[in-house]
Order: sequence, then C-alpha cells, then structure tokens
Amino acid sequence: MKDDYDGPILEIDNLSISFFTRLREIPAVMDFSVKVQPGEAVGLVGESGCGKSTVALGVMQDLGKNGRIVGGSIRFKGRNLNEMSQEELREIRGSEIAMIYQEPMASLNPAMKVAQQLMEVPMIHKGVGKEDAYARALQVVTDVKLPDPKRILDSYPHQLSGGQQQRIVIALALMAEPALLILDEPTTALDVTVEAAVVELVKELGKKYGTSMLFISHNLGLVLETCDRICVMYSGEAVETGSIEDVFDEMQHPYTQALFRSIPLPGADKNASPLVAIPGNFPLPHERPPGCNFGPRCDYFEAGRCDAVERVPMSKIPGNDRHNSRCLRIEEIDWAAPPQNVKSTEKPAPGKVVLKMDELKKYYEVAANALFGSSGEKKVVKANETLSFEARESETLAIVGESGCGKSTFAKVLMGLETATGGQILLDNRNIESTPIEKRDTKTIADVQMVFQNPFDTLNPSMSVGRQIMRALEIFDFGDSDSARREEMLRLLDLVKLPRAFAERMPRQLSGGQKQRVGIARAFSGGARIVVADEPVSALDVSVQAAVTDLLMEIQREQKTTLLFISHDLSIVRYLSDRVMVMYLGHVVELGSTDQVFSPPYHPYTEALLSAVPIADTRVKKKHIVLEGDIPSAMNPPPGCPFQTRCGWKDKVPGGLCEKEVPPVRVVADGHQIKCHLSDVDFANMEPVIQIAAE
Repeated sequence: MKDDYDGPILEIDNLSISFFTRLREIPAVMDFSVKVQPGEAVGLVGESGCGKSTVALGVMQDLGKNGRIVGGSIRFKGRNLNEMSQEELREIRGSEIAMIYQEPMASLNPAMKVAQQLMEVPMIHKGVGKEDAYARALQVVTDVKLPDPKRILDSYPHQLSGGQQQRIVIALALMAEPALLILDEPTTALDVTVEAAVVELVKELGKKYGTSMLFISHNLGLVLETCDRICVMYSGEAVETGSIEDVFDEMQHPYTQALFRSIPLPGADKNASPLVAIPGNFPLPHERPPGCNFGPRCDYFEAGRCDAVERVPMSKIPGNDRHNSRCLRIEEIDWAAPPQNVKSTEKPAPGKVVLKMDELKKYYEVAANALFGSSGEKKVVKANETLSFEARESETLAIVGESGCGKSTFAKVLMGLETATGGQILLDNRNIESTPIEKRDTKTIADVQMVFQNPFDTLNPSMSVGRQIMRALEIFDFGDSDSARREEMLRLLDLVKLPRAFAERMPRQLSGGQKQRVGIARAFSGGARIVVADEPVSALDVSVQAAVTDLLMEIQREQKTTLLFISHDLSIVRYLSDRVMVMYLGHVVELGSTDQVFSPPYHPYTEALLSAVPIADTRVKKKHIVLEGDIPSAMNPPPGCPFQTRCGWKDKVPGGLCEKEVPPVRVVADGHQIKCHLSDVDFANMEPVIQIAAE
C-alpha cells in the first residue's frame, strides 16, 4: 500500500464541517479544497477561528461528539477517510497519519518514561519486539538532535525543557514513519531560537523520511521557511492557494494582501510607513455576511456585486502554478498600489531621562534540592547581573532574549513586586529599587504600569470592563466623584479605540485583542510615565497585533510615555523600538539604537537571534545560524562569558579567555555597547545576518 500509490497523499475536496449545538448548526468549514502531493509541505494560514485546526481534526476524524462532516470528502492515498470504520481508522492514525499539537505536554503521558511512550508506537502499529522498538526509539531521538539520547529515553517528560518536549512529540509522530504529518502551530509556545531549531529539524526529517506535511500556522515567515505551497483561510474558506513564491510575490486576494500589510517586514517604519491593521472584526461562523465573507473588511468591496452572489467561486490565476483566488475583482485591482489612508507621523524626539538603572542585581536564594524542599545547602540564582541602562521620555526601549534570560525578573523589580539585591533604580532621580509595591506611594505606582502578555489572566471575570477601569482610577485617586471617574473611563475607552458601550460588557464577551486594549486603558488610567509591555502582542493574531502596536505608539506620542517593550519577536522589535537591549542569562550582552543592534558588529548571541527570526519576505536572504544546546540554568551558570557554551565565535578568542573571565563591556560606537571578548578585527569582519536582494 505504501509504495504502489502515486497520487496525492491527501486530497480534500469541497469539505464542509459543522458543529451542532442545541440552538443551531454552526458551519465551521465550507467548501474547502486542498491537495498535498508526496513529499510536499503545504502551509495553512489565517487568523484564529478561521477553521485551520478544524480541517486538521477532520483529517484525523476526531471532531468530537457534536462535530460532523456535512459535505465533501477527505481522501488519504485515494481512500475516503469519511467512509472508513473505526477499526480501519485506528490502523491509519499514528502509523500512516500523525499529528503534532501546539502544547507538547498534551501529547505526553506524565507518568511514563519517554522510552516507553516512543516504543509503544512501533509495538502497537508494526508488531515489532521490545529490542527493535528500543533501537528505533534511540535512532529517532538521535534524529531529533536531543543530547545524550539514552538519558532522555530514561527521563520523564517533566524533566525536559519545552523545546525538548516538543522534539519528543516530533519523535513520537515519526516513530512509525507516517506518510502524512500534520503540525498544528508546533512552535507557538517556544523561544525563537528553539523554534528555528525545531523548524530546521522538521524540514530535515521531512526530506529524510519523505513525509508529506500539512503545516498549520499564523506565522507567515515560518510558512515561507518550511513549506512549498500555501493555503490562506478566512472564515472557514480557502481564499487563496498557490506556491509560496506566487502567493508571497503576486498575491491576488485582498485578505492575503491585508495580512502582509499588518506584519512588520524589513523596511517598515512606525513613523514613515506604519503597519495597516485590518479594519473590523472576524465574523462569527453563524453570522457570516452575504456574498464574500471578507467583504465588510475589504478595501475593494463593491456593494451590489461582492454581496450579490451566494458564494464567491475560486478563480484560476493564469500563468502561475495552481494559483487560485476567491475574489470577483482580481483583474480590476492594482495589486502593486501602495495602501491608502496611511498616516505618517513625525518621530518624537526623546526627552529627559525618566528611568535610570545602575548595576542592578537580583539574586534568589533557593534550597540546593528545591524540588523536595530539603533544608541545608542553599544555592544562589543570579537572575539579573549588573543591569545598567537609561530610558527617556517618548522613547521605546526593547528588551529581548530567550526565556530565562531575566527580562521578567527585572520588570518585577521595577514594578516593586520584588526588591533589588544590589545596584539602584532611579525614577525621576528617586531611588525605588528597595521599596516594595505595598510601600510605594500612589504616584509611583501610577507612574510605572504594566501591560501583560495574556489579557485573559489580567481582567476580573466577574466585573464589567468600565468598572475595572474605574476601580484603577479610584486607586490612583483620580477625580472626586464616581461621575468624574466614569467620564475619564469613557475617555480611556476612546483612547484605546473601543466603543463606549463596551463599558457595560463583561470580559468573556470580548475578543483577545479587545481584552488587551482594556488592559492598556487600565495601565494608562493613572497617567503612567513608564509602561512595561511584557510580550503584549504575542498571544494575538497578526492583524490584531498591528492594531495594538499602532495604538501603543499613538498613546505614547500623545502622552510622551516611556515604553519598555519586552519581547522575543525581533521583527516587531525592529519596527517599534528606538533602542534595543539584548539579555542573556541575567547579563546585558548588547545595548544600542535599533539600527546599531540590527547591523554588524553584533554580539554573537544577537547574531544568532537575528538568524532565528522567520521573515515573511522572499527577497530576504539570511545567514544560517542554529544555536546548539539549551540556555544554562541560572542556578549553575557557566564560568567566564555566560554565552560561551553555545557560542560559534569562541574559537576566535585565544587562551580560553571566554571560559575564564566575564567579558568587559566594550563601546563599539556612540551609545553601542557589546559585552564580548572578540577583537576589533573580528567585529570589523562580521557580515550582515539579514540581506534583502535587489528587485
């Protein structure tokens, strides 16, 4: 069966999937078609709720009790999956079709060692013996580039890092050498460097095993790096399909164009050419508009035409490789025209220094055997090591680095949730490093506010939106009456571009992007001088990201706020920030203006971070650097330079200096500091990581 079939591995034809509730039928996917050829990787992209994961679950025939395929067919190697018995499906799932989910721990059994979980697959599906199954497990764990494979096989899942767990899940999927691998946002929860390594791995293994792939993602850069073809989905339909080059370079659907305009590509400038957010909101499945689903949000919508047909058909784009688009106005639209209604703004000049950190240290003392709470020997975790920087009025300073580098620890000290171990933090020349939040005065608390990564966790589910903002105003002693606070609350809703009627809504009635706006309104309710934005857009769709970042910039211009933007997404950092601080294992390894940090010379860690960022532009050529190994533990940091265990430049420094001494801070240009032992000659010879080919 495996070798004599030469048609498409997966052929989805006019698929419609609905979910049935007591009230109504909810059509989640309609008239959806896609083909995956042998050895081909197809990317499925679109905003949350567009039906990407529903398609994947349809292929797995795992739609739950109330999900049903109501039309069309899904053929795997020519056989219709809809018509198979449970017995036949069991034979195919796991052996011929495998799926990798977004959250690795959802696929791993916490009570079983890794070896047992991997060995089960060939033993059940292929009937092999224990010895052969162990040998296969060892081979696959080696293939997914995990260090010390025997130790990994003997570990429980909780003893592995997030990146290692995700590699085990990939190994699990590959154990039976499936013909089709479905990946549902497999790298969303991972650091950008780990993501780069996992993506590299998936590509290599796809080639090695000849596996076809359906790669579900909302990250267009990742799809460009991993896939041969792309299918763009909107509201349950495929709206554009084609090869990566055709769709990226000659997009022929307004939604695809709008997606690209809302992501920060090289050359985007927050002042001269800001991102363009997609107007309006995504329609609910049972409230889709007549005619074209994208019509109400489309710049090219023509009333009486785009909404006059029952369904807009797919049209072939002549001259391209299987390139189709679901738009009635393809030939009339000037796809090369620049976007309309883009407001360019003056770059605000940075004002006086508002915040100054000087040699800040934050250490934690933990029991050497913290897991079992044993008393006795203590260990010190150096979360922040001599942090020094200044931030000015109207300036955006980005703080970047992988998980565990100390970004959030420093934010906690600044907010007063922790106190410093050493050094000082000056807010308007007042020392605040040793004052915990409960002892700070109202003005200091109002001056330093935070917007968190996950808007779902920061709002009180039992309190209306307006009440939550008014509560913050009460705490900040704003106004002398409830009516004055209500007026200010409505003004704040205007500021974050939410309708005033939202004041009466409960958080559960808001989308993720709307909740994040409420969080921003609350942060600015006390007239904040400094706002710490901790990954504020990473949980949001790209179109919502553009709107939220644009909003932060607009408020910053109006209120001269200092923005400390914590992120691991260097594309958004390049677009938003005026200066960038790169952290690794508690140390500031590089600090400079955005232009300085994004062009050579770099710290070797910055260079690796830049190489890891997926960029959704076919003209971009990147230097290929994949970091080996994981970030060392802050409880047991390496001697010498904190980055030396993963650095590709270490051999250039004579006498093993990197392993013996922490490097000094070098000033390589005005305001550009790098903490590194490399010589001036090495820095002078560094090549750019990202280059854009001429048109």
